[in-house]
Amino acid sequence: MLIVSACLVGVNCKYDGGNNSHPELVELYRKGEIIPVCPEQLGGLSTPRAPAEIRGGDGEDVWEGKARLITPRGEDVTEAFKRGAREALNLARHAGAERAIFKEKSPSCGPYFIYDGTFSGQLVAGKGVAAELFLREGLKVNSENDFKRKG
Repeated sequence: MLIVSACLVGVNCKYDGGNNSHPELVELYRKGEIIPVCPEQLGGLSTPRAPAEIRGGDGEDVWEGKARLITPRGEDVTEAFKRGAREALNLARHAGAERAIFKEKSPSCGPYFIYDGTFSGQLVAGKGVAAELFLREGLKVNSENDFKRKG
């Protein structure tokens, strides 16, 4: 069983109310091979919602208390992101999942790249909050771009 960012299987859970539907992942979902999760919704954030970016680092820095998730208006939503990551991990554990396929560039899910915290569209190497937690807990994490690699 795979844990997959819900937006990748067509769930309208992105901050703007849309999705990032990925045809191959939608097909795996239809076959019952995927459990979709949206850490941001699991953390109690609404859809649609203000975008958020990690200011001061990446997911690792968030878990170490060195970085925060901030909206363009300055609202701190760090605790909601952390709560949602924990809930997603709990679902993965209950399902016996050993791997997640997460949406690249997401402040929750991004496994390799996230936005730089300035809302300028600039990407930096780093992990989202949920991706970092999953890795810390021994799960493998891939993006929608390399999910066939399995590791």
